[in-house]
Amino acid sequence: MLTHSHIRNLWPRDTRSARAIQDILSVRVKILPLHATPSYVAAVDAAFADNTVIAVASLFAFPSLVCIQDAVQREELRFPYVPGLLSFREGHAMIGALKKLRTPPDVVLVDGQGIAHPRGIGIASHIGILLGKPTIGCAKSRLVGEFREPTSQKGHWSYLYYRGKEVGAVLRTRDHVRPLFISPGYLIDIASSLEIVMGCLSAYRIPEPLRRADALSRESSHLRRIRPRKEPENPCSLSKK
Repeated sequence: MLTHSHIRNLWPRDTRSARAIQDILSVRVKILPLHATPSYVAAVDAAFADNTVIAVASLFAFPSLVCIQDAVQREELRFPYVPGLLSFREGHAMIGALKKLRTPPDVVLVDGQGIAHPRGIGIASHIGILLGKPTIGCAKSRLVGEFREPTSQKGHWSYLYYRGKEVGAVLRTRDHVRPLFISPGYLIDIASSLEIVMGCLSAYRIPEPLRRADALSRESSHLRRIRPRKEPENPCSLSKK
């Protein structure tokens, strides 16, 4: 049986060991208010091509939302798709991409869940613990919980409840569009998570840093060269390291 002092492999290939590691890490999750406004926010997303996972991290200045840098990490896919165990399929590559950023982010948005997870440790929480950084889960669909549909106006939200506890928020990011499911991952709470996500919105449903990371990872998965958007005021360039 795995214990805190005997973790030899944080990235196993079997589901039994993965769930045991989740149980160990879940007790380390800390949900706290974010006391300082971040200067840099990064987002990370992943896509797949053949037997490869491609993770892209996009770093933005906050609150100006000027893109600073993109970084990519390609790795062999070593874990199957299992609901609730996304961390072990994508997490290692996501961390690799984040570590390639020249400027460390103050907060990280992750395409996935935070504590709104059957074991209380989605991929955002997992990454946050291993990096020691505030992380926010920003998912397009619900994994667990119940909620009351927020009104149709941008910025309106309602709590997401799971087993009688508030584990996140259902946020309308544009008028009359499907909401996003926001859940704190690590070293941040629901209120602070909502504030950061709202501060990262532009004209789209998805927060701008995460929208970029998603687009670049998809582009890379189609085996095309990743190019920054042609916007001189937002001169991102993809790290080749």
